[in-house]
Amino acid sequence: MTDFSRKYRLSASVLALALVLPLSPAAWAETVAAPASETTAPQPAAAAESTEAKQDAAEVSSFTLENGLQVVVLPDHRAPIVTQMVYYRVGAADEAPGESGIAHYLEHLMFKGTTSHPEGEFSGAVADLGGQENAFTSSDYTGYYQQVPAEALEMVMEFEADRMANLVLSEEAVLPERDVILEERRMRVDNDPSSQLQEIVQATMFQNSPYGTPVIGWRSEIEQLTRDDAIAFYDKYYTPNNAILLVAGDVTEAEVRRLAEKTYGKVERRAEPGERFRAAEPEPLAERTVTLADPRVTQPSVQTLYLVPSDTTAEGGEAEALDILSDILGGGTTSRLYRSLVVDKGIAAQTGAYYGGTALKEGQFAVYGTPRGEANIDEVESAIEAEITDIVENGVDQEELEQAKNRVRKNLIYLRDSQTAMARRYAAALSTGRTIADVEAWPDRIEAVTVDQVNAVARKYLQPKRSVTGYLLPEASADTRS
Repeated sequence: MTDFSRKYRLSASVLALALVLPLSPAAWAETVAAPASETTAPQPAAAAESTEAKQDAAEVSSFTLENGLQVVVLPDHRAPIVTQMVYYRVGAADEAPGESGIAHYLEHLMFKGTTSHPEGEFSGAVADLGGQENAFTSSDYTGYYQQVPAEALEMVMEFEADRMANLVLSEEAVLPERDVILEERRMRVDNDPSSQLQEIVQATMFQNSPYGTPVIGWRSEIEQLTRDDAIAFYDKYYTPNNAILLVAGDVTEAEVRRLAEKTYGKVERRAEPGERFRAAEPEPLAERTVTLADPRVTQPSVQTLYLVPSDTTAEGGEAEALDILSDILGGGTTSRLYRSLVVDKGIAAQTGAYYGGTALKEGQFAVYGTPRGEANIDEVESAIEAEITDIVENGVDQEELEQAKNRVRKNLIYLRDSQTAMARRYAAALSTGRTIADVEAWPDRIEAVTVDQVNAVARKYLQPKRSVTGYLLPEASADTRS
């Protein structure tokens, strides 16, 4: 056990219990998917729960350190644990042309040690406490987080602030890690036909936007990344004025402020990244399709993505209406797609829809399906298209709208059972140009959605010319498609 972890020692068994207390298996299921059994209109009890959620949300506070670091505090005193997250306002879409993968590469290199702590000490200290840690890269932001006993908050803040300022990148550390990422790409993309198709679909969807470049990067460009590239990216973007610190858990604002000033407050503001730029995607003019046939595919599938605005770029009410539309169309076992393709026709093993609106620029609306039994991909696609045509031409009704609102409302309430999920929700919003007020107002904006708004976004955005359809097929069936 390291000196740091000894100072903040807590029984691993106690921490493990605390980690699972806030989130039951049922609540977790509700967090990641719309409640399948929720089919009734909002009741007074649900309204009371919504009010309680708003009251809790009012406790969220924020302040900014002198070096520009934004700090957000989300108190949650149900268990003696805390989650620390640091989000940098930089992701794969911020990479310079020819340097795809550098954001993800640097995420890996952030674990290589600093001038004060050798590689592995930070992770070892968290592990010694029975805590959890991870990091990830997206198109718009890069995040690092740890979940530890509340008494260890100062420890993880010291470590994280240290690597924000004092990362050591030697040739001995950088070059082997590049090989690790190339192997990761081989395993996750090159050897996985479904991931390959997803990469192709994204590149086809976004002709001008950087969202068409995979977050992990193109292989030929990853191979050319250097230590100097990583240092330049770190120096430009990993500065406190380009970061957000979120602390959720058994803490107070006063405590977080004291510790943040003591640790992160010492980090110098060393760069001005400037305004973030995203090349705008032109209005689509033609329906596009891509097909990937591979002998490793045992189960064919079809997916169609539509170019839509994100929560950041949408006109008033559109993002909320798209969220409701995705729930009605394919959000669970009560959705139109599930009832039609799985229950009534029995032609699909799975089907659904989702709205991806947490982006700095354009969003995506997706529908998908996988055939079942003797059914083929054409039957599934035709059935999906029929449901979309029906919703575009005939719209949704008030009962469907109220049921969808109820499910979305419940999801937001269940989301509060997870410190990490709640912190990530705020962090994603703040990293893409939205505010705490925007996050807190989301339930009210959902409640305000009307039938006319849902029908309007369906007609406006679910048009073939805005879509890219991807087919994943066994190689033998590639030549048999009509």
